[in-house]
Amino acid sequence: MNIIYERNISMKKYEEEKYKFENIKDKIYPWVKEELVDSQALNGKHFSEKDAPVVVFLEEIKIIFVIRRGESVFEVLKDNMLPPECDIIDLYHTACENLARDVEFVIANTWYGAYGIVADGYHEASALCLKHIWQVCVEKLQDDLVIVAPCKDTILFAPAGKTEIVDKMIEHGQTSYDQSTDRISMRPMLFSREGKELCVYED
Repeated sequence: MNIIYERNISMKKYEEEKYKFENIKDKIYPWVKEELVDSQALNGKHFSEKDAPVVVFLEEIKIIFVIRRGESVFEVLKDNMLPPECDIIDLYHTACENLARDVEFVIANTWYGAYGIVADGYHEASALCLKHIWQVCVEKLQDDLVIVAPCKDTILFAPAGKTEIVDKMIEHGQTSYDQSTDRISMRPMLFSREGKELCVYED
């Protein structure tokens, strides 16, 4: 996992009460992105790799971090909100722990034989960060998984061996992608049952 990160600590925002790490660390979550823009976050329209911690997850897919400020209110975590000694990999693990603790992920069936993950409308695609979900699914389905995350609130997967279902899933995902204001990517991913890793799917 690579890190794209440039720290600017001229503003000590992290010393403000609302940004003190001990006050926000339990409210930080990972969001999956390709383009660094978000229509739902308070400050999601203007941020970049120069002012926010970004973890490169899989090729063009990246992880940003958000702070939950209310039931449906989120703020993108910028680097001037973090103390200089903060380790970004540790931050990623903390965010994933918070995600697993606070967000319930439910497996849903589609009419054509694929599956989706339902959460709270904000963190569906964040399920990509939780390897244990995919390990359970590959064992249950006894096959590798083809996964698409077309947008923040939609993630779909199907057994790799069921090519007709995979094709229908990609059509479904494309519709979601086209209609969403928080698009991620239509590039399929593969979670290998043997390797237990996520990679780009090569058809």
